Amino acid sequence: MKIPKEGDFITIQSYKHDGSLHRTWRDTMVLKTNENSIIGVNDHTLVTESDGRRWVTREPAIVYFHKKFWFNIIAMIRENGVSYYCNLASPYTLDNEALKYIDYDLDVKVFADGEKKLLDVEEYERHKRQMHYPEDIDFILKENVKILVDWINEGKGPFSKEYVAIWYDRYHQLK
Repeated sequence: MKIPKEGDFITIQSYKHDGSLHRTWRDTMVLKTNENSIIGVNDHTLVTESDGRRWVTREPAIVYFHKKFWFNIIAMIRENGVSYYCNLASPYTLDNEALKYIDYDLDVKVFADGEKKLLDVEEYERHKRQMHYPEDIDFILKENVKILVDWINEGKGPFSKEYVAIWYDRYHQLK
């Protein structure tokens, strides 16, 4: 697979543990790639749900995917500040079709005022039973929630104001 370069557009596909397609984002602009991560931006991006419903993202968002961490991060740039939606998910893979990952239901939302919420715990427990998540996946996900919360509390990487400003500025330069 050819690694996408700055300014390229890629598709992102989210799957569930059972292999079913969950959600697709069309035309995410790549801002940076290296051997372990991809940073991109969604701005009025078409999203297609597994049931065929379609919608368009409302605000620009910087997206961060990593090959070693079991989460991805979406920094949504809003009038009242930056808020974050973090998916507990498998590390990404990349093929000729899309950037792909498995969504494991748990999400951490960080509001512009810094408040944090762990979301979809019931959905995670239900899918864990229905789709037979292995114990090692359960352990890895719970450990990655701790890593993610540490990043949030420390303002690390995507959670620093400078990060969002730098990548949003870069997006405007490329646009």
